[in-house]
Amino acid sequence: MKNALAKKKCIPCEGGVAPLSPKEAKIYIPHVKGWKLDAKGKEISRTFTFKNFVKAMAFVSAVAKIAEKENHHPDIHIFYNKVTLDLSTHAIKGLSENDFILAAKVDGIIL
Repeated sequence: MKNALAKKKCIPCEGGVAPLSPKEAKIYIPHVKGWKLDAKGKEISRTFTFKNFVKAMAFVSAVAKIAEKENHHPDIHIFYNKVTLDLSTHAIKGLSENDFILAAKVDGIIL
């Protein structure tokens, strides 16, 4: 499913739909290796570690390009050589397939 997710396009979400249930999110999470589902099933996160700050910032720049193209944006936390991405669909206060699509696309970044 990971390759299938990475090939999909995020669909704009303005609300009006239900977020994935924790049970549904648990079906997706194995397909985005290294990502963690929060206890409430409303967010996925992953921390990436790099050789140095410059590599971390190059990664952030690559994530920003993908996020803009997909019109789906993560919360980004930068800690010198570590970057944590948090994904959820803010309009529905939970997870949607878009979050897993973006996670799969981010996993494809090669620096």
